[in-house]
Amino acid sequence: MQKTSDFANGGVSFWFRDIGLPAKRAPLPGPIDVDVAIVGAGLTGLWTAYYLAQASPDLKIAIVEKEFAGYGASGRNGGWLSGEPAGQFRRYAKTHGADSAKRLQRNMFDTIDEVISVASREDIDADIVKDGLIHVATNAAQLQRLTHHVDHLRTQGWGADDLFLLTPSELGERVQVAGARGGFWTPHCARIHPAKFMIGLAEAVERLGVTIYEDTAAETISAGTVTTSRGTVTARYVVQALEGYTDSIAGQRRKLMPMNSSMIVTEPLSPSVWTEIGWQGAELVGDSGHSFAYSQRTADGRIALVAGASPTTSPRPSPPTVPPRTKQWAN
Repeated sequence: MQKTSDFANGGVSFWFRDIGLPAKRAPLPGPIDVDVAIVGAGLTGLWTAYYLAQASPDLKIAIVEKEFAGYGASGRNGGWLSGEPAGQFRRYAKTHGADSAKRLQRNMFDTIDEVISVASREDIDADIVKDGLIHVATNAAQLQRLTHHVDHLRTQGWGADDLFLLTPSELGERVQVAGARGGFWTPHCARIHPAKFMIGLAEAVERLGVTIYEDTAAETISAGTVTTSRGTVTARYVVQALEGYTDSIAGQRRKLMPMNSSMIVTEPLSPSVWTEIGWQGAELVGDSGHSFAYSQRTADGRIALVAGASPTTSPRPSPPTVPPRTKQWAN
């Protein structure tokens, strides 16, 4: 690891500041021919390679990555391993039926345990603790929205063991939130250190025989071909896993709209402050406001909070300067 002692706002992420930037892997040496070419070494790309290599060990799989594994959102997110699928249940139900949408939800719950199992099996120490997720309401409008949301989740397959309403006193046993009117808790969420996990998953993928080429920018992607800054990759199958960086590929600028959020991390808090807050577990804590906000208690005693989501014309936003005792990184 290349340890860095000082990151300015807008650096890669708090998480990589915590552990240091990894030494980059070798770039693509020139034109190659493989069975599967994966573009992007984030969670989508690495998980695809992991399960493909396990299912078919004889496949020759190569990943090309412009920066390093985990550089993008996969290594700079808020650090919660969530059991909620992206998007709206009603849209999944409309296209595939309500029963299929409910099965998707159950699979998402199971995925949390699968990630934890892989981390254990591959000896990935990523500060993972499955203590669930709390949503908090701090005024009457939020409490009404929260209760309404819980009712909807019940119709979407969330059973008695998946979701628990909390009175103010029950909430206070887990975390003290000023003005709290109530909340709910679900066990289907875990705290995670994104950068540690990405480093470990990339190494696990390599142990399965997959080659990761870093410092190699994909420029164009077509059927069976990936043209990069270092040479052309020819493959039977090409998996595009660029997510928010899709607009970097010629002709795909309008395919996806990149989004960004802001992350604020405190300095380590003293034991007396944690006693006052009453947050002794590793639950993720979110609010019921119109703009989402989630926070985690990190393994070294900080609060890491991610809030808001907005479109950006650049996948590498630079946040504004913040007060000296609080640091902020692009997320």
